[in-house]
Amino acid sequence: MSPVSRARKKAPQPVTHSVTGLFKDVLNDFSALGADPAPVDVELLASEVLGQFHDLPVEDGEEPLGLELIAFAQRKITPGAAALLAALKVVAETDVERKAADAGLQVVLGRGIPQPSWATGLGRATAGECWRTGDVYGDESSLLCVFSHGDQAYGLLALLDFTEGGRVRDLVVIDGPADVIAEMREQSDADPELVVFEAVDPAEAHRLIADGLAATDHLDEADVSEDYARFHAVALLWCRALPEPALVPEVAEWSDAERAAVVEQFVAASGEDAGAARAIGGLLLEHGVRTDPGNPLRVGPEKIARFLEGVLGEEYELDADHEDAVEPVVLAWVQWTGERAGLTETAIAALDEAVTDYLSEYADDDSPLERYFSELGDLSPSELADALERRMFAVPSPTTEIDEEEVDLDPTDPEQRRALVIAEADEDEDEQRLILRATIVDQLWDNEPADVWQAVERLQEGELDRGEIFEQLIDTLENTLLDGENLEYDADAYVEALAEL
Repeated sequence: MSPVSRARKKAPQPVTHSVTGLFKDVLNDFSALGADPAPVDVELLASEVLGQFHDLPVEDGEEPLGLELIAFAQRKITPGAAALLAALKVVAETDVERKAADAGLQVVLGRGIPQPSWATGLGRATAGECWRTGDVYGDESSLLCVFSHGDQAYGLLALLDFTEGGRVRDLVVIDGPADVIAEMREQSDADPELVVFEAVDPAEAHRLIADGLAATDHLDEADVSEDYARFHAVALLWCRALPEPALVPEVAEWSDAERAAVVEQFVAASGEDAGAARAIGGLLLEHGVRTDPGNPLRVGPEKIARFLEGVLGEEYELDADHEDAVEPVVLAWVQWTGERAGLTETAIAALDEAVTDYLSEYADDDSPLERYFSELGDLSPSELADALERRMFAVPSPTTEIDEEEVDLDPTDPEQRRALVIAEADEDEDEQRLILRATIVDQLWDNEPADVWQAVERLQEGELDRGEIFEQLIDTLENTLLDGENLEYDADAYVEALAEL
């Protein structure tokens, strides 16, 4: 998404330790606006404030924090409260919040606080042209809509991911949108067979952004940029300046007969084993119907990558007899669907190269369970089951989050295993206990001493959960330390103490 350097800069976030403290910081920010701020700055500040509440869960029976903030401001007889309520009257995302802010503003004004002079300038963005650039396959697209406040132009840039129903993955408000449009045009001119650049009807742009935001907000855990929540409210506000989108006809469902007919067309054209082509082609079509119902036969590198992830994650059931045919059948599907879509030879070749890379990763990707015993050598089924249970108790998952990105680590590697331990531990756990926790995980992993796992099995019979068991193990090891600085412990005393658990 381009270019981050032109994105509106993020204001320093206040450090708060309570909701009330956060609300006070918000009022202070609005008090500091001054007598004559630019309307766009007020709208962006309000959007940023609302973005802080965007992903916070609301318990049953509790009001959303936006409404709590409005009620808090209504009780204050200050210019900051009037400024905040005047902004939320326009920028808040729901009718309920906008009406509550309006009512609260009237209460504050009735107590003698003047309405901000800039309030009438809010919500008056004028919509201009809209442009998009993206790959020719349609996997993703950057949509830029231009808006003006007076003689100043701004751009709302949304990254749309069509491998997940056209949802919005990123939002940015930029200054100087004309420069970004020029860059988009240059990218397309430099590689016209792979990059699309075109004008978008403003009503269609409205639909793409509104539907994309709704699709993202519907997800329990959406993979979005940190700017997504920050610009969410202002995106909805400015989109109201765009023409209303036309109603899009509902996507017709594919009947079983239609699916079977398409798959048979692919089987005939693929040149691969009919049974494998039919089975894998059927799964590829199913993936398209589920993730891209408007155009299930659309083909793109990311769409294929998501399919392969689904096969690895057992989202799609693949007969073991057909596993070796995945690569040739998927490549045949790429060629067949690419030709159906009218892609150029260059575009198909680039697609084929990208998918080949994904397939090599797919072929090399071991089952996550195999990482738990890949270096143990030959074991009997019972020994394998015991080792797997012990190691999965020590390290429940090889997946963790680092720098807000989900990554898979190899628990057989001591350093990567320690990273998994650190990622799982509570933030308030002191360094010594964290080191002891990692030591116990290593002991369980190597089954040395075996007394540790024996103690775990006894504690499990007492219906203790994993966290409670680890606390007892850490306490036991800590009580046998000989040297608090180097964390050396009495091995014999440790084994004796484990036997008493």
